[in-house]
Amino acid sequence: MSTNIRINDLPSDERPREKMLRHGPAALSGDELLAIFLRTGTKGASAIKIGRQLIQKYGSLAALGSLDVEQLSKEHGLGLAKSCQLMAAFELGSRAVRETIYKVSLSSPQEIYQHLAPILGTQRTETLYVLTLDNRLQLKRMVEISRGTTNQTLAHPRDILQPVIIDSADAFIVAHNHPSGQPLPSRSDNHFTNSLIKAADLFQINFIDHLIIGKPVNGTQPYYSYREESDLTF
Repeated sequence: MSTNIRINDLPSDERPREKMLRHGPAALSGDELLAIFLRTGTKGASAIKIGRQLIQKYGSLAALGSLDVEQLSKEHGLGLAKSCQLMAAFELGSRAVRETIYKVSLSSPQEIYQHLAPILGTQRTETLYVLTLDNRLQLKRMVEISRGTTNQTLAHPRDILQPVIIDSADAFIVAHNHPSGQPLPSRSDNHFTNSLIKAADLFQINFIDHLIIGKPVNGTQPYYSYREESDLTF
């Protein structure tokens, strides 16, 4: 499919809206989904081509969603209005994910990653969350504890345990992101997790896991689970 002609000049079965109506949104590529929001292109570049160029430039939709309005509005073919629309779309998707997380049992690293990656994967700085859980390991509350730099966030175990105790939680999960995409833990991550294990044991609260959210690169696992990978005793 050519990406330089206008969408209206495409055969009907190649137009993103008609394709969505016929086959559903899952049948559309990322650039086609972006084209629906962009609606119009520029001289020499269709909305689909602009969407494709944006994904190629930033590497993924998640990376594109981590930009702010000012950054997006500087991109060719966007501007303030379209940038605001895209930001609203990404935020709606993130909120929808946050709503679904309350309905599942967060009992495995894979399940935790699946529901947290759309939220933490778009953060531009390291952000630390605690998830308080009931006796079925379903989410009671997700609390942002700290927000750091592009490569470091700091917290004390008491900052984590405070919402856990307030919620009378049966268990809890800690998660933070590495904006670089590399999920391997740092020395400070190891020290923090070890201290948190000791504190949770003291209060006799079930510490399920500490997950570091990265990005899938060349087929590597996009997260690090202390429960799975470390020799720490939970």
